[in-house]
Amino acid sequence: MTYFGFLFRFLFTPIVFLLLITLRDNGKNKLNLGFQNGRAVWVAILIHVVLAVVYTTPWDNYLVATGVWYYNPSLVTGLVLGYVPIEEYTFFVVETILSGLWWWFLARRLAAPAQEFMPNQKIRVIAASLLITTWIIFTIIFFNGADPLTYLSITLFWALPAILPQVIYGADILWHHRKLVTLGILIPGIYLSLMDIVALSETTWSISKGQTTGILYFGILPLEEVVFFFITNILIVFGMTLLLANESPGRLKELQAVYKKWTGQKGS
Repeated sequence: MTYFGFLFRFLFTPIVFLLLITLRDNGKNKLNLGFQNGRAVWVAILIHVVLAVVYTTPWDNYLVATGVWYYNPSLVTGLVLGYVPIEEYTFFVVETILSGLWWWFLARRLAAPAQEFMPNQKIRVIAASLLITTWIIFTIIFFNGADPLTYLSITLFWALPAILPQVIYGADILWHHRKLVTLGILIPGIYLSLMDIVALSETTWSISKGQTTGILYFGILPLEEVVFFFITNILIVFGMTLLLANESPGRLKELQAVYKKWTGQKGS
């Protein structure tokens, strides 16, 4: 199966399906409960597409350059930017669109949380502390060259710094909308992991055995691939939720007030 064949079958098809549902919902003026609506959602998806391409490009080029991940030259167009085929850049874009549209589908259908939102700094501190600790551990592992942990450690080294500002800003907001967040991450994460089995079976791409833990699901799907799909969807779903939640403007004003107070004290 060619790489673009994989994308058309397993990403473009559900995107078209979700787009049709989105257009129908727009026609019925179906609203997101607890979130901004309409143009703001399209803008949020676009922002995440741009961030996905910019932030993922160096990481993915490193993986291909070092042989952690590699593709079948006969199953791609041959157009390569850096070390990575154009199909992979397309994947960054369409995965983000798919996850964003799925988030929108859920946001319009799940009931708003029954309890009123209550800011909780403790949740933000605990979440940030856990992320920082995990990042330090896997950064040490990565730079110490433990080959079987290369793919896993470089993924966490790359992804956790992007998740950290999200949880510092709004781990309590994410917890408030935990049903949406959980389903927003879980379904695309499982779906893309299962579709990855098809790509690996068809040798559309391959994963280095020497630079992975050897933990396989269904005898072929590496743990690291599952981590990748879940962690990228965490980035997208966290971002969509925090950008569009009705609680976010209040949080932004709170942080602005803290910043003004801090700079005023520093200047005095």
